[in-house]
Amino acid sequence: MDIDIMTGAARWSDAADLARTVQDAGFSGMLFTETSQVPWMQIASAATAAPQLSFSTGIAVAFPRSPMVSAAVAYELVDNTGGRFRLGLGSQVRAHIERRYGAEFTRPAARLKDYVQAVRACWRAFNREERLAHDGEFYQLNLLPPDWAPTPHDLPMKVDISAVGPIMCRVAGEVADGVHVHPLHSMPYIENRLLPAVADGAARAGRPVDDIELIIPVFACPGDTPEEREPYLAVARRQIAFYGSTPNYAFQFDDLGHEGTTARIRDKMKAGELDTLGDLITDEMLDHYAVVSPWDELADRLLERYRGTAARVVMYLTERAVRRDPSQLPRWAEVAAAVRAG
Repeated sequence: MDIDIMTGAARWSDAADLARTVQDAGFSGMLFTETSQVPWMQIASAATAAPQLSFSTGIAVAFPRSPMVSAAVAYELVDNTGGRFRLGLGSQVRAHIERRYGAEFTRPAARLKDYVQAVRACWRAFNREERLAHDGEFYQLNLLPPDWAPTPHDLPMKVDISAVGPIMCRVAGEVADGVHVHPLHSMPYIENRLLPAVADGAARAGRPVDDIELIIPVFACPGDTPEEREPYLAVARRQIAFYGSTPNYAFQFDDLGHEGTTARIRDKMKAGELDTLGDLITDEMLDHYAVVSPWDELADRLLERYRGTAARVVMYLTERAVRRDPSQLPRWAEVAAAVRAG
């Protein structure tokens, strides 16, 4: 099982410095989010600085970009990294797509399915396997003159999508190489909701479900004392509450017997009590949504929970923790080595 670090917006030089640190610590790779900054230039800088790491977007926002643009950027990154990049795409939410990007959000699952198929059609055309001829419900691409086509390469191209609900999980099973699991997840959710829907999609497409990899962000909260764990726990509780405020994710709490949690979180948000959102996330909830452990047991806990399910686990909190306290880096290196060996 591979173990990555999640990171976000940064200057290119800082991304390169972080990549060297991550590589020296023995992690497998880095996952770049897209929030206030596009990820592509950071990945190029990081990949140049750390030639042993793999890289992914988790996720790049799909709908504001043409499938051709996403396909071309990914093709270039795979070529220049020697195959160490995989494209992760997601739909984001309606408000951001329509009001921040000025793009369309109708029927996001069907649109993302067509988008992924269009990206694959572009890659086949780039490789000179076939003429570009994608005629989908949302995207029609049929022009790629030779002077506009990138230099072909034979490196493997992979595209993953983020998926939470059953429809998008089925889409992942039909067309994606992997699934970016939401950070707010429990193992019962993965086993009882996500995996059956992915398997259903794979069966519809006639694909082996074992070919579809899960990339799973984890709220890992290590420490040998309550005081050492507390900074991790405070961030984890607040982030779990933030994600859990989304009405469509209320089932994550309800399925485990914590009915009404999303409504209580939203009430706090409406009252402006943002600093105390995490108070609603109990220790019992943390047992499901985070991995809380002494340092020497963390790798075993990660392997016990995710081995056989995840292709990659992504440490959600590690970057900010190491920036806050660089002395923790050797402990994280031990965890990374043990997970990769396990």
